[in-house]
Amino acid sequence: MLRFAAEEEIMKVATNKNIASGLLLAGVTCAGFLAPLYAADLSIESWRTDDQAIWDEKILPAFKAAYPDINVSFAPSKPTEYDASLNAKLEGGTAGDLITCRPFDRALKLYEQGHLADIKGMSGLENFSDVAKAAWSTDNGDATFCVPMAAVIHGFMYNKDAFAELGLEVPKTEEEFYSVLDKIKEDGSYIPMAMGTKDQWEAATMGYSNIGPAYWNGEEGRLGLIDGSASFSDEGFLKAFEQMAKWKDYLGDGYQAQTYTDSQNLFTLGRAAIYPTGSWEITGFQQNSDFELGAFAPPKASADSKCYISDHTDIGIGMNANAKENDAAMKFLEWAASAEFADLLTNASPGFFSLSTHEINVENPLAKEFFEMRAECDPTIRLTYQILSRGEPVLSNHMWVLNANVINGTMTPAEAAAEAQENIDTWHKKP
Repeated sequence: MLRFAAEEEIMKVATNKNIASGLLLAGVTCAGFLAPLYAADLSIESWRTDDQAIWDEKILPAFKAAYPDINVSFAPSKPTEYDASLNAKLEGGTAGDLITCRPFDRALKLYEQGHLADIKGMSGLENFSDVAKAAWSTDNGDATFCVPMAAVIHGFMYNKDAFAELGLEVPKTEEEFYSVLDKIKEDGSYIPMAMGTKDQWEAATMGYSNIGPAYWNGEEGRLGLIDGSASFSDEGFLKAFEQMAKWKDYLGDGYQAQTYTDSQNLFTLGRAAIYPTGSWEITGFQQNSDFELGAFAPPKASADSKCYISDHTDIGIGMNANAKENDAAMKFLEWAASAEFADLLTNASPGFFSLSTHEINVENPLAKEFFEMRAECDPTIRLTYQILSRGEPVLSNHMWVLNANVINGTMTPAEAAAEAQENIDTWHKKP
């Protein structure tokens, strides 16, 4: 009887082991079946509220097709609130795993505060030039913290109908540029150029930074200001201020009270023939103009000079240093460095061009005119954005005032150049 009880107990143990083994095997099988169903959730912090539909309808579905186990949402803040909102989220630990990066010092500060991860060794960064990566790298290049995404190209838009009506050819040199402006002014049917000085920033961004590289030789002059081998009083930088002084004769009556929005309206309503601008205006202008738009590069200083464009690093994307889904976030960044992403972004958002070296087929005709400037002209970036705006007053903002004053005739080009150089000399320690 006792032996039977013992045998019964042994049978129970064996049975329980078999059940346990079966459950364990079932659990492993279920786990194996369910594993691919796990989805990482990522959120992209951005200031580009206008791009919501582009990301939701074009970019993110393409990523989802390649990585079905990663969910990504585009969650932008208002542009004016982005920096403060992002900082608060980062400090509170609630920021998304992916961070859209402004260029240069604002992104650099986030990295120095420990908010952006160093991704220098990431696969795909070899698809970007050193100039492109400089906007999101430390001064010495030891760390890179954002993947370069897009640039905007400076130049001029023009009313093709007006040019045809007046028999004008697209200018390629400074001499041709002023000849065209003189003919438009003489005819009187159109304001030669739509730009005002009330908001000031256009004078520097769409004026001086647009045409200036032709006179200071692009990157050579810009880097010269940084290392101290060049000065704003040098011929090239002074010549660019002198061009601004000449512009006042072509801006139309009352340009001193004309805002940025006023200038946009003057051009899209067909009242001005030329608009100094950049590729970021493409979508809005195509929607609001009922005439054919064209684009041309900043004029060369002379027929035998090089052509230069400000191909300005505008937007990048990095990883939150405290990301909860590091692996998934890194997969997205690697995809953002791919040819697929370059083509998607460039064509989904006309005027914002990939900074990668991949070949891209630009579909929008006006965007293509800007894009083709890259093949003809040497690239540089906005003069004051790297290192040079760390003093007080901030040089990039100071240049707004100086260029507006030169156009308005309240300051000479030489005075503006001297004041700009004094700004740097008061604080910048040359390398």
